[in-house]
Amino acid sequence: MTLEELKKSGNIIFECISGSRAYGLETPTSDTDIRGVFILPKEQFYSLEYIGQINNETNDIAYYELRKFIELCLKNNPNILEMLNVPEDYVLYKHELFDEIKKEYFLSKLCKNTFANYAFTQIKKARGLHKKIVNPVEKERKTIEDFCVVRTTKQSMSLTVFLKQNSLDTSKCGLAKVPNMKNCYNLFYNEFLNYEGIVRENANEVCVSNIPKEEQPIGLLYCNLEGYSSYCKRYKEYWSWVAKRNDERYKNNISHDKNYDAKNMMHTFRLLHIAEDIAKYKTINVRVGKEERAYLFRIKNADFEYEDLVNEATKIKEELEVFYKKSDLPEKPNTTLVNNLLINIRDKYYKQNA
Repeated sequence: MTLEELKKSGNIIFECISGSRAYGLETPTSDTDIRGVFILPKEQFYSLEYIGQINNETNDIAYYELRKFIELCLKNNPNILEMLNVPEDYVLYKHELFDEIKKEYFLSKLCKNTFANYAFTQIKKARGLHKKIVNPVEKERKTIEDFCVVRTTKQSMSLTVFLKQNSLDTSKCGLAKVPNMKNCYNLFYNEFLNYEGIVRENANEVCVSNIPKEEQPIGLLYCNLEGYSSYCKRYKEYWSWVAKRNDERYKNNISHDKNYDAKNMMHTFRLLHIAEDIAKYKTINVRVGKEERAYLFRIKNADFEYEDLVNEATKIKEELEVFYKKSDLPEKPNTTLVNNLLINIRDKYYKQNA
């Protein structure tokens, strides 16, 4: 089922604007995120064709089937629970049956972990960007040869430098493993013996040759395979990130010279504050207040140092331990109650649409 088919089906029971606009943290360039809940037609629900979620490619628009929505609420998923307390002016459509789903059925001490842990994934994302900004990977990809070192009787040097200083052709080189020495090879050179060279094209490790017994090595070659493997992983991650990153957001992040994703940091603190409100007041304040909005925008504008924000977030997380310990919230939602709620809503909906 596509988004277009879902919207034409009439099976949507809730639809709202979410994300930064619902939080009151939008800017003129902010996207409009849409979230919703639908109920599959009876025949499809009972068949093998169960669909739990329908969304667009960027996930800016996402609709959850009633069962999946309830399951995520049971797990105290932050993004899903927020849908139960979206400001009324951002609710686009709500079926009367959706009113039977109360946030009180789901709020529990699980929120301490789900909101706080999700918040700290934002810190990891911010830290990940920090690492990528200060440690860029050159576009020209290194080869296994760049991770080889040659030891002669006098000194050691990179393979590239060794070949250049001695005017040697890599294709005329031959390698033979040195017993009991990991990743070490005797290096031979002969223009007439058709050695295999050091590396075959597009290979991720060096290659060995058949070496006549009378041949003498010109050096000992060490291949840092672990270093090359680590580099390949970092290269792939970095250039995959470059290909997928939001360039406008990236330029904004590097313009403040703090080298972290300020928007992720902003959401870290928003989530931590919601977790605190849940413990203290048993509510989810999706729309931030005036003072909090100003503070969060200061974070987004990178007015603070990265390490100071991490320390402050860690302090809040530690305080949450105390708040939730004192709270009389249940340890987890009442599964029996929620299961009956799910059955009743689905039963009523199918009867209404029989």
